[in-house]
Amino acid sequence: MANTNLDAIDMKLLAELQADGRITNVELATKVGLTAPPCLRRMRALEQSGTIKSYHADVDASALGYTITVFAMVSLKSQAEDDLKAFEQHVRALPDVRECHMLNGEIDFILKIVARDLQSFQEFLTSNLTSAPNVSSVKTSLTIRTAKDEPGVPIPQA
Repeated sequence: MANTNLDAIDMKLLAELQADGRITNVELATKVGLTAPPCLRRMRALEQSGTIKSYHADVDASALGYTITVFAMVSLKSQAEDDLKAFEQHVRALPDVRECHMLNGEIDFILKIVARDLQSFQEFLTSNLTSAPNVSSVKTSLTIRTAKDEPGVPIPQA
């Protein structure tokens, strides 16, 4: 649900924080035209409302040995709500699955998976995904290169 109570300063705060989550409150306040105390109050309000969900580091997967990114399209045998939730719970427990999105249409879920190499991905695929309860089929595509990887969402500026 969209937060309709956001003003131009809130949008500037969000844009700056999305671009640099490590910015100090003083720097942020300067960039959005506030003093530090009201800037911090607004940040806390955005956090408490859930508009700001978290802060995290964007880690280079290859620096940690994850050289392969794969997108897996998963079809289930049953789309009953309990079966969908069971599959979601299953993939939440798999650290190699970095994203899971339910789709409409022929494919039920698309997963973003990271792996150290092709062999480890194949082992993951057969031991954790194709063998999962209620999985009918899995189609995979290995990423060749990434042309764009923007975090967050576009934030309109007034």
